Amino acid sequence: MSRDPAHSRDSVHARLRAATDPAHRALEDSLDWRGRVATLPGYRDLLARLYGFHAIWEPAIGAELGDEPFLAPRRRLARVAADLDHLGLARGAVAALPRPAAPRLDGPAAATGALYVLEGSTLGGALIGRHIAGLHGFTGDGLAYYRAHGAAAGAMWAAFRARLETFGTDPAAEASLTAAAATTFTAMRAWLCAPRVAD
Repeated sequence: MSRDPAHSRDSVHARLRAATDPAHRALEDSLDWRGRVATLPGYRDLLARLYGFHAIWEPAIGAELGDEPFLAPRRRLARVAADLDHLGLARGAVAALPRPAAPRLDGPAAATGALYVLEGSTLGGALIGRHIAGLHGFTGDGLAYYRAHGAAAGAMWAAFRARLETFGTDPAAEASLTAAAATTFTAMRAWLCAPRVAD
């Protein structure tokens, strides 16, 4: 299958970002993270929702990605659990938090598209983490999820973008990647913006 020359000059990341921009913007517009983290109960509720999402999506991504060394440092479920523990939610209550339906991901390209959404959130997450720290006086604990990769964030994102480019020579794989990313944004919006699950 041929590509037009202009298309081939763009990076996979640039094409993916453009194709998923509407779904990404819809998530950002609906989330109202500043309003939700303004109180500790609101912040805890957001983390509870994030826990449920990661509890389902991380295993699904891992099963289809087939590359645990690449995925392992990008898993954030334990980080959310640590934050919820700091905010006083018992381990049993964390384990019992509601979770969304399992996604259907078909192969490494789709898994990478879903991971694009989760990994990309680490970039803006640093800003959110600083905001929460200043608002609630956190100095360390309670921010593991949003601090994510910390000083390694730039290197981790560069490595992820390099992984995206490996799908650039296979139009079908890139289509699967893009569709999964858009679906993940939409699923995250539906889940995170649902009614509260924690008091």
